Amino acid sequence: MTFEATGEAVDIGAFWRTLGERPIGATLVTCDSAEGPNGFLGLSAAHVTANPPTMLVSIDKKTSALAGVLENEHFAVNFLPQGYAELAGAFGGKGEKVFDPDKWETLATGAPVLKEALGVFDCKLEKVIDHGNTSIIIGTVAGVRAAGEGEPLVFFRGKFLSE
Repeated sequence: MTFEATGEAVDIGAFWRTLGERPIGATLVTCDSAEGPNGFLGLSAAHVTANPPTMLVSIDKKTSALAGVLENEHFAVNFLPQGYAELAGAFGGKGEKVFDPDKWETLATGAPVLKEALGVFDCKLEKVIDHGNTSIIIGTVAGVRAAGEGEPLVFFRGKFLSE
């Protein structure tokens, strides 16, 4: 069904509904904090530039992981493979975040990275831009890892595609 909104009708609901029409790979953004490892479902993760290698992620200012990112000045971007919808849901607020030591490790910065992630960018915090209820965190890449195989977990129209 086609949906359209203009002017004042482009509210938060219309914005999210339209953004949901773009399939994206599920991404966990993780950090270390005084309370231990933390993270969130970072569906807005993107590269800024390859020279120098730089990533950005938008994070709601109310998200508990933001304090860890700011405190320790690092974060990791983890691209999830198929089979990780439950873990992604937990980091999206639908369950308990679990950092099983057998499934997580660290690279350069100390931020937790998922061993089975399709790709990982381990970043040193470079800049924070506040906009509305969101902080845009920008980090210089300090370490990477790519699996070279496997299929991505895809988020589309408000849900993870069936695996």
